[in-house]
Amino acid sequence: MGRQRQREAEVPEARLSGGRTARIIPSSFVSGFEVDVDGTPQSHVDLDDPTHLHFEYVARMGAVIDQLPDGPITAVHLGAGGLTIPRYIDATRPGSRQQVVEIEQPLVDLVREHLPLPRGASIRVRIGDAREGLGRMPAAMAGSVDLLVSDVYSGAQTPAHLTTVEFYRACAALLGPAGVLLVNVADGSGLAFARRQVATIREVLPEVIVLAEVQVLKGRRFGNLVVAASSAPLPTEWLPRLMAAGPHPAKVAEGAEIDAFIQGSRPAVDGDATDSPKPSQILFER
Repeated sequence: MGRQRQREAEVPEARLSGGRTARIIPSSFVSGFEVDVDGTPQSHVDLDDPTHLHFEYVARMGAVIDQLPDGPITAVHLGAGGLTIPRYIDATRPGSRQQVVEIEQPLVDLVREHLPLPRGASIRVRIGDAREGLGRMPAAMAGSVDLLVSDVYSGAQTPAHLTTVEFYRACAALLGPAGVLLVNVADGSGLAFARRQVATIREVLPEVIVLAEVQVLKGRRFGNLVVAASSAPLPTEWLPRLMAAGPHPAKVAEGAEIDAFIQGSRPAVDGDATDSPKPSQILFER
């Protein structure tokens, strides 16, 4: 018992807004570490191999990023977590320029100290609200961003103001003609929130696909769906085979499947949007 208490005491942690606690915990299952906020795993980081994307939805984001044209990209990330995707892009696309917006300074400080970024990585972290941060990007970035990732959670929920048509219009204003928006959407039985999010995103960016584990996409269990959207057709030729290969059998919904998925769903706007559903804590029990 004494050794167990000593190990727990040695876990790096930081106090966040609202009294929440962020901790960096060695992964129980694979190499690397997890950034945990009040019992909810937020990120997985493998310092020895930044291309190791352990969380399933992050691996699916990586699969979409891999389909972008070769070479360095300009990327914006809303929500820092452990900076997993920025590390991945830095490793797979050297020379990329990346901006990150995170509201929690203590979280950024914790990650930088205990999960340091690679030396020489061009990753700038800005502190503030994600939506407000979009308006503070350098003017030269407007219309030139290749990738914008929205993965923002307050605890285990995405705040309502980051789920609306107005928010996604601000995201789209940064994207280049073929730029891609990636959104992590968490939902459970029935997928009412996810369906509305896809309808909301497509109101702004017409080309939309959804990537998810099969049972999640059917609304049979709580999980993460990755929504990819663009003004230009998305590079999906190889994605179905990649999704079928894992992690876990998964699929890509596109075209008529998206039409059916969002049928009857009204886009969310400022004033009627809601936070994402809160998952059961049972999902995160170790």
